[in-house]
Amino acid sequence: MIRSAAALTLALATSAGAFELGLPIACTLGEDCHIQNHFDRDPGPGMADLACGHLTYNGHDGTDFALDDLAAMQAGVPVLASAPGRVTGVRDGMADIAISDPAAPPLEGRDCGNGVVIDHGNGWQTQYCHLKRGSIAVRSGDQVDTGAQLGLVGLSGNTEFPHVHIAVRKDGVALDPFAPDAATPACGAPIDGQLWATPIAYDPFGFTGAGFATAVPEWQAIKDGLPSPATLPTDTPALVFWATYFGPKQGDTLTLTITGPGGEVFRQDVAIDRTQAVAFRAGGKRTPPGGWPAGDYRGEAVLTRNGAELGRQSATLTLQ
Repeated sequence: MIRSAAALTLALATSAGAFELGLPIACTLGEDCHIQNHFDRDPGPGMADLACGHLTYNGHDGTDFALDDLAAMQAGVPVLASAPGRVTGVRDGMADIAISDPAAPPLEGRDCGNGVVIDHGNGWQTQYCHLKRGSIAVRSGDQVDTGAQLGLVGLSGNTEFPHVHIAVRKDGVALDPFAPDAATPACGAPIDGQLWATPIAYDPFGFTGAGFATAVPEWQAIKDGLPSPATLPTDTPALVFWATYFGPKQGDTLTLTITGPGGEVFRQDVAIDRTQAVAFRAGGKRTPPGGWPAGDYRGEAVLTRNGAELGRQSATLTLQ
């Protein structure tokens, strides 16, 4: 669901000495979007986000606000100006296609894809990347306010998933909007000192979707926005529950369960064997002879790290 730009405008850039940012995307963090990658705080060949975590990659100079799937991108999610200023650069016309797709054209230095640059005065600048082709709504020289629509989230440039990458610069130097004054990772993910007008909590992990299927789905189908059926026949070939998530870390435990009218019918505890940016897992059972009992079923995924629960996601289904 797309919220209005007015409802999602979080703040205006303030007077001299202070610079504040609103969200660069019309979504609700934790509901229909999430932060996939943070600014890389490691000055060397390694990588570390502001919490010394792995939600970044070497040399990443911005913050990636990601949509949950390609279906959300196709529906159209606005990219918003995070502060008032003058548009100083625009590029449009690049295709929306994952960089790993064999049909993707060469970037030729256009890693940002379709994008917009805004000058906010006093040396502050923001850049918005990977917008949808044909969606750019501003031109160079335009004056924009906080929350003004710049375009739509897309898949252009050097990217594998639909998102807007926002880079923040002061006097030409890229800064982490979560900790602009810190030279090294804070490791505690501080709230104080952020450029975000409404501080954003660091989220090390999150579920981005879940649903039922009659077989283990293909990863591409999930990335496309696989819908979960509301009903299925009791003689469906199998009952499978799947979940997608970002930020899994080696050593985590993912638990998948399915419960029905008679109680628990499936449970699987999965030891996460490698750290990843995004992943999915599915599990279930073949339909027993005579079919499943009619009624309501619930699938649930829970991830724990060092004994603490980091998130859970569920879906429901009626067999009839």
